[in-house]
Amino acid sequence: MVNFKGIEIKQRVEYLKKEKLKFAVVGLGKMGLLHASLINTLPDTRLVALCDKSALMTRVCKSIFSSSNVAVEKNLEAFSRYNLDAVYITTPISTHYSIFKALCSSGITKNVFMEKTLALNYNQSKEMVELAKKMGGVTMVGYMKRFSMVFRKAKELLESVSLGTPLSFKAYAYSSDFQGLTKESKSSVSRGGALKDIGCHIIDLSLWLLEDLKLDTVISCYKIGGSETSVSFAASNSSGLKGQFDISQRMPNYRLPEFGCNIELTKGKLDVNDDRVSLTLPDGSHHTWFRHDLQDNVNFWLGETEYYRENQKFVESIIQGQQCEPNFETSVKVDYLIDQVKEGVKEFE
Repeated sequence: MVNFKGIEIKQRVEYLKKEKLKFAVVGLGKMGLLHASLINTLPDTRLVALCDKSALMTRVCKSIFSSSNVAVEKNLEAFSRYNLDAVYITTPISTHYSIFKALCSSGITKNVFMEKTLALNYNQSKEMVELAKKMGGVTMVGYMKRFSMVFRKAKELLESVSLGTPLSFKAYAYSSDFQGLTKESKSSVSRGGALKDIGCHIIDLSLWLLEDLKLDTVISCYKIGGSETSVSFAASNSSGLKGQFDISQRMPNYRLPEFGCNIELTKGKLDVNDDRVSLTLPDGSHHTWFRHDLQDNVNFWLGETEYYRENQKFVESIIQGQQCEPNFETSVKVDYLIDQVKEGVKEFE
């Protein structure tokens, strides 16, 4: 592990021209393989180790990486031999807490990227935040929608004083993944329900765009077994802003997930989704920026461009010795609101 303490950023960059940061990934599902691939495309990093408890995935990855210098391990403890600069945790949400605690106690690394959500519940998240502070490293949580050029444009417009104050909003996250599902499936259980699967992204975006929000009331909920597949709830903040979240994994005609937010302001209206952001001013003038208008380009495109940018930001933050966003401390707010909603959902059981 490279110790950059007390070293100027320019010297850090010079060092990395000679010696790349060493990264590892725990969990070799879809997201683990995606991040592992992107790590090796970044100029300042190299993938040195992988870990998964599945014997099948371990065998497959050992075969794939047999001609490379990437080690495939069965146990997290084995990472201690690689002098790692950062670890990605891309395992199921229910394991995040225990794996992170194991990393902390072993001293394997102090820099951690955690796929969303941060933990299974708010109490676990709070403890992880405190542990991360003691380690003193850089943390990030995989809310990659913050790195969408479209949502970044919306953030820029909202921060413009010319639009005034947000008055109300409607935020949504839709997919058709479980449309027509009549009984609970292994897939719906493993993904943690609509709130933790797709809902956490729009909750994080709304907290980022509109700042702190609290639950007012749960409006509706549809559950199959122990998993909610759609939830609607009202939220507000201390400034008088009020709004509604609609989150559904059973919405027709959404083969791919879509996230969006409509915001009424004192001096205009802002509508944003994955593809475009539109602004309507009081005089009736209308402006739209599509994704392709906003220089949505990266050096290596895998999945969505947002994934490359979030990985790039994580690495840059480690090099510069500065916290990045969204980190553990800001992401705990998402888990807090989700826990509030889950408590409210009990009324519908």
